[in-house]
Amino acid sequence: MSNAPQALVIGAGPAGLMAAESLARAGVAVTVAEAKPSIGRKFLMAGKSGLNLTKDESLDDFIAAYGDAADALAPMLRAFGPREAAAFAEGLGQEIFTGTSGRVFPRAMKASPLLRAWAGRLAEMGVAVRTRWRWSGWDGDACLFETPEGAVREAPDVTVLACGGASWARLGSDGAWAAWMGDVPIAPFRPANMGFVIDWSPHMRAHLGAPVKGVALRAGAVRSRGECVLSQRGIEGGGIYAVAGAMRDGAPLTLDLLPDLSEADIRARLARPRGKSSMGSHLRKTLKWSPVKQALLMEFGRADGALPDDLAPLIKSLPIRHQGPRPMDEAISTAGGIAFEGLDENLMLRARVGVFAAGEMLDWEAPTGGYLLTASMATGLWAGQHAAQYAGR
Repeated sequence: MSNAPQALVIGAGPAGLMAAESLARAGVAVTVAEAKPSIGRKFLMAGKSGLNLTKDESLDDFIAAYGDAADALAPMLRAFGPREAAAFAEGLGQEIFTGTSGRVFPRAMKASPLLRAWAGRLAEMGVAVRTRWRWSGWDGDACLFETPEGAVREAPDVTVLACGGASWARLGSDGAWAAWMGDVPIAPFRPANMGFVIDWSPHMRAHLGAPVKGVALRAGAVRSRGECVLSQRGIEGGGIYAVAGAMRDGAPLTLDLLPDLSEADIRARLARPRGKSSMGSHLRKTLKWSPVKQALLMEFGRADGALPDDLAPLIKSLPIRHQGPRPMDEAISTAGGIAFEGLDENLMLRARVGVFAAGEMLDWEAPTGGYLLTASMATGLWAGQHAAQYAGR
């Protein structure tokens, strides 16, 4: 391999590891530089609640989930989409299964077995991994690193940047790289897939920590059918994450507490004889809903201390008042990063020939549900393959 082209991959998350593997398969000598003491730290954290690899749905629907970035990402996702992501895990010895929602998981549910197998395969391919190497910018065409042994200068034939976004700084994604990107256009970082702050009234304390199931959430034109969780600090969970981008951008949030019933259905139920029952008991008996839904109605539905006479419209579209998103470093992912206008079709930086970028450091966002991981791997593969072609010229 002494005469092989030399490649440097900065960042050892899914995008960086995928780029490193594709480069190595093309016969390029690869060094991966990772700022943290070990690889894949955010990947491992994501897997603690069950590693959601991808989603089993039509490729067109899958691509559409990326919103404004769908067109830019489409070529990469058509080359490496849900089917390929599942096959990738199986190729590393991980049996997979598809849940009722279409989400695809490894049978082990954890990220660690997959990451160990992946690291082993990369080692067998000759990929060198350098941990505690923190990228600190450029010196001309060379990359500078702060390492335990002191400053290091690397001048490879080709470089792939896979430095992550700007959330979960303690796991390595702090967005610091944006400061030395020079003329590369950078969209401002914003939180994505995050919770929102709510200053709950005292009567909600008994319900904090409870899931709110079987609701539909709407923010602007975005609608999500799922569930959310009431926390000490506000509201979060998969249903919220699906509409979080629209909420972050100013769209008000409303909950349909009974999405399987129409307003007429609800009115008919509430019109049943109430007898001596309190309004609260009447609501529970006729609507057969959870205490947490009733608590939310009381929290956000009362005006001047009282509920309106016609509750049906409120139950179908309950406005949820909040104080904005949780801090960006608590977000699962971020929007913003390198704008696609600053990249060519191969993900090479227009301002730096021979330097490619991939993963969450690009300006795209998507809801949770396998979209984040699949696109990170897809862009890593795409950048690595085209970097290998460039290195081989």
